[in-house]
Amino acid sequence: MTVPLFPLHNLVLFPGVVLPLYVFEQRYRALLLDTQASGEPFGIVQIVETSQEVSTPFHERISKVGTLAHLQQAQTHEDGTSTIVVVGGERFTVQDFDFSKPYLSAEVALWPLEDVLPGQEEMVQASARKLLSDLLRLRPTEADLIRANAPEDSMLLASFMAGLLPGLSAQQREDALRAPGLLDRLDVLLGAVPRDMKLMN
Repeated sequence: MTVPLFPLHNLVLFPGVVLPLYVFEQRYRALLLDTQASGEPFGIVQIVETSQEVSTPFHERISKVGTLAHLQQAQTHEDGTSTIVVVGGERFTVQDFDFSKPYLSAEVALWPLEDVLPGQEEMVQASARKLLSDLLRLRPTEADLIRANAPEDSMLLASFMAGLLPGLSAQQREDALRAPGLLDRLDVLLGAVPRDMKLMN
């Protein structure tokens, strides 16, 4: 499938995560119009290097792994900019780029998480509980709010945690998105818990 790409600096979208965006560049205004007309999702990928860091073409400076973004709301303002809300869908890998539109597009292949193997269910649940416990200790003033909003599903909980863990770098989020299975993703996130937090446990 071919999808429009909306590259963002230092941002990784995870499945199930709700993300508000402000659309102001002309090329992404065109992307939004095409997305609204087709009803299809677009893809969000991380910009891993800026033009100030390297001089390579734009498409060579973005991640080749991203997440489909399903448009939920869109409000266009008088100046032509828009405020939109998307929710993360399936993970994908970029197979080839398409330069025929004002914005960058790509042929992508969906990349679902590997199935949880028999006997791994308890390990996944234990890792998810540990991650939530660590987050509650790291953000004690928000504990009640986090508990109230934490998903029960382990995959959605991992996505939720990836957006809330303090100090998590864009590269660590990218590593978590690229993890082949859910248990691997949880392990990446647990490995990103600050060391002094681990010692407290």
